[in-house]
Amino acid sequence: MVDAAVSDPLRLRDDEPLEEPAVTLDAFTGQPDATAVRLEAGDDARALIPFLDRLRLIEIAFPRFRDGRGYSAARILRENGYTGELRAQGDVLVDQLLFMRRCGFDSFAPEAPLDPSAVADAFARFPDYYQTAADHAVPIWQKRAQDADRG
Repeated sequence: MVDAAVSDPLRLRDDEPLEEPAVTLDAFTGQPDATAVRLEAGDDARALIPFLDRLRLIEIAFPRFRDGRGYSAARILRENGYTGELRAQGDVLVDQLLFMRRCGFDSFAPEAPLDPSAVADAFARFPDYYQTAADHAVPIWQKRAQDADRG
């Protein structure tokens, strides 16, 4: 698993078994003590909003790299206050990692192993952004305005 928290953009670690396995969204509604849930590609992330404070892990499935619904789910969860681990699992490619992180993912469980140097390159590729996102990076236009105000 690649863990890419914003504070530590590249930290590699082996898969760590959860104390409690992630349950499906359907099973989650019947398990009031569950703290880990897995969203499949067609699941509506908004169903978890009332429970975000009790969740430690939300794993979002990417059945195919071209399926972008997981990006939207991550952004919805982060914008509604979810602060726990948000994991992208499945057909996750190195080219997607930076954009997944911008949407709020902070850990990755790809089906195929990723080269650590390629992961580091992917996260370093774009040091500045024009738009705001769930990662709270300051957009370049705002940095430029702040520099102009100082100078």
